[in-house]
Amino acid sequence: MRDQSHLRHQDRQTDHAARRRRLAQVVGENGVALIAATPERNRNNDVDYPYRPNSDFRYLTGFTEPEAIAVIAPGFEAGDYLLFCRERDVEQEIWVGRRAGPEGAMAWYGADSAYDIDDFDDWLAKLLDGRQRLYITLGTHKEFEHDVLRRMEKLRSQGRRATPPNEIVSLDRILHEMRLRKSAAEVGLMREAAATSARAHAAAMRAVRPGMHEYQLAAVLHYEFEMDGMSWAYPSIVGAGENACVLHYIENAAPMKDGDLVLIDAGAEYRGYAGDITRTFPVNGRFTAAQRELYDVVLGANRAAIDAARPGEPVNAVHHAALHVLVEGLVRLGLLEGDVEDVIETERYRSFFMHGTSHWIGMDVHDVGDYKSGDEWRLLEPGMALTVEPGLYVQAGSETAPRRFWNTGIRVEDDIVITDDGCDVLTSDVPKDADEIEALMAQGQSGGGA
Repeated sequence: MRDQSHLRHQDRQTDHAARRRRLAQVVGENGVALIAATPERNRNNDVDYPYRPNSDFRYLTGFTEPEAIAVIAPGFEAGDYLLFCRERDVEQEIWVGRRAGPEGAMAWYGADSAYDIDDFDDWLAKLLDGRQRLYITLGTHKEFEHDVLRRMEKLRSQGRRATPPNEIVSLDRILHEMRLRKSAAEVGLMREAAATSARAHAAAMRAVRPGMHEYQLAAVLHYEFEMDGMSWAYPSIVGAGENACVLHYIENAAPMKDGDLVLIDAGAEYRGYAGDITRTFPVNGRFTAAQRELYDVVLGANRAAIDAARPGEPVNAVHHAALHVLVEGLVRLGLLEGDVEDVIETERYRSFFMHGTSHWIGMDVHDVGDYKSGDEWRLLEPGMALTVEPGLYVQAGSETAPRRFWNTGIRVEDDIVITDDGCDVLTSDVPKDADEIEALMAQGQSGGGA
């Protein structure tokens, strides 16, 4: 059972309030920031997709209802933080669930003032009047953004009766720099998502059998997620045999054969924060000699990359560490010929390793934040969170790879957070050493528990 102590509502709102104060310092009394929750999306006819607010909005507010607009307006007469949301509606709440309403927005979500979302247009002119800069997201909620800009132009055309902002600043970049460095509370939420993700992967290792379909193994993952009160952070990838060589394979439809490797890339989302784990293991519980050879290369690359993830190092040092181990392995096993450094420089390895080793992770599984500052790779800092996911993919018919490696896709992915002297591996609870994987799978095949 998870420790719930750090998940108290008031504690979470303290974190959100601190973020709003940081943003207010940037915006200043000459500016105003507007951010809207993305609208609900229709799936088909009268069925909508499960609602999830855009991450920037949730990061600032903690508010998870649709039809909401947050305003940061330092020095405004109604308060520095205003939230516009749906009014309470007893009849609607019977059908689709409870609403916070403006009263709840103030009592539970820290708004200085809160109003009916239908009143936002009436407030907009007053919010913009006399402010020099408008901070707004660009491209997240296009209908809202276009409407605000249209209204601002209308105010400007009124001449002396209104003085709207004369400068528009992208709010995205400011928020994304803030989101790049995780607080202790955020790391705690990510740790919970990682722990459940790890349990799900271990459960899949115990459950798999030749003849099962990929979707049945996906069901094991999703059962574990939901038993912990979580959902998936992204569509789960369960690819066996040749399907493991498709990087974003999500059909999850094929039967898994004796002798196949199965690659699972799946993670749970907890209170808006994502886990992201990949493990590759044999469907029958035992690696073949050829599978083990390639697997150990990828595992070695994963470990080398984690060792390279230290504060003060450029973020691409993680990729370079993994790449060197992968290319050494490809040359040693006869999939490529030539000097390791020459293979890297000419990128001949890309037939077998065609993606990067890392991406930021947080509220979005591919989280926000620049990887470079100008032309320079940015340096890793404590609180930055990223994945480490080297892989090798050998398609059938490869001209240079020995036949015994064909139809083999292997990726080993962990989530890490940079610390003061290295990094913390959040996903260490799920085995990745080949012997440990086989031992865990043997427990499942014999009916034993974990």
